[in-house]
Amino acid sequence: MAVSIIPSGPAGQPDISYTPDHSKYLARVKFRRENEKLETTLPLGLPSRLDSGLAWDGNTLSEEYDWNYHLTPEDLKEVDSALQYFKRLGKSLGFVNQETFPLPKLHNTLRDISTEIHNGHGFKVIRGVPVTKYTREENIIIYAGISSHVAPIRGRQDHQHDGKPADVVLAHIKDLTAKVDASNIGAPAYTAEKQVFHTDIGDVIALFALGESAEGGQSYLSSSWKVYNELAATRPDLIRTLAEPWAFDEFGKGLKPFTLRPLLYHQPATGSAPERLIIQYARRSFTGYWGLPRSSDIPPITEAQAEALDALHYTAEKYAVSLDFHQGDIQYANNLSIFHARAGFRDSEEKQRHLVRLWLRDEENAWNTPEALQDRWDRVYKDVTAEKSVFPLEPRIRTASKGEDKPNGTPLE
Repeated sequence: MAVSIIPSGPAGQPDISYTPDHSKYLARVKFRRENEKLETTLPLGLPSRLDSGLAWDGNTLSEEYDWNYHLTPEDLKEVDSALQYFKRLGKSLGFVNQETFPLPKLHNTLRDISTEIHNGHGFKVIRGVPVTKYTREENIIIYAGISSHVAPIRGRQDHQHDGKPADVVLAHIKDLTAKVDASNIGAPAYTAEKQVFHTDIGDVIALFALGESAEGGQSYLSSSWKVYNELAATRPDLIRTLAEPWAFDEFGKGLKPFTLRPLLYHQPATGSAPERLIIQYARRSFTGYWGLPRSSDIPPITEAQAEALDALHYTAEKYAVSLDFHQGDIQYANNLSIFHARAGFRDSEEKQRHLVRLWLRDEENAWNTPEALQDRWDRVYKDVTAEKSVFPLEPRIRTASKGEDKPNGTPLE
């Protein structure tokens, strides 16, 4: 769908948009190399290389790792039994947990999946939920129930529902451009456009496919650790750029017009945890998107930052794995070590891409949250209650992704 919104931004903002332009990227690389003295060393304390199963190459990953878990007939019977047990309790969906959705045999497998997500390759796909057998609400109960055994804590994705305060813990990812004016859409999750590599907010991102598109819409994952290794070896100056403070646009929804923080965080090994590296960003925070253009009253990003954004995307693309994501699949990804993206797609009357998303956390396996990200993590996970948790059954645009109103509050990605 073509959008005629003219982007605005602060004076001095580089020529960069949400959708990466490879020719502009190459031109910027050439210009900076010829006109700037680029740093040739990494910041003090950062590793020259990360050696871990989390630093994988998607082009060869299938040779060493099977990321699929296919639900067996026995598993499906247990899932159905857990669904019926929860329904008999008569509780609201916020009370779905390991006790109210019991999976005595499947539980250990799901705990192993959590370990794989946090300490192995960083992602896993559970396949085979028979979506057409169940109602929308039943499918969401099953999704929340299985997920509670992988990572029990559900995060807040919006702070209001139908105009009232609520812990909205489920988000729909669906093309709504036929129903919503483009000026009210500020995130690609609600379009059929390509979604570039990025991270969400929180520890574990779970996506459940209720429906698939008629064409396109492939899901891509890429190891941020592999991306780091490549840039550390070839462009240490960009690693320096990623580790410096950036002006994140709050799009009028925060207490301040922008916040300053790095994109990259390094955690040295301790007696209880291995060395870890975290890159957290969403490109639209620096370029704007449709109904949420970058604000005009905040600092522009620099040419180095513009190049770094493109370098992250194109390097991630180079090493990405494409997942054969179908109806009934649940994808779990470590948001702290993996970038994710999506191809553009086309829906039809019969086939429409429709995902639902949870932001999860598992205290048993959780990584330490960098201090600069703690406030954002608190917005997601702190004080979420079962009583106030809401699982919208129909797609809607989250407050943080709307371009129409800009209430003063705490934005979420």
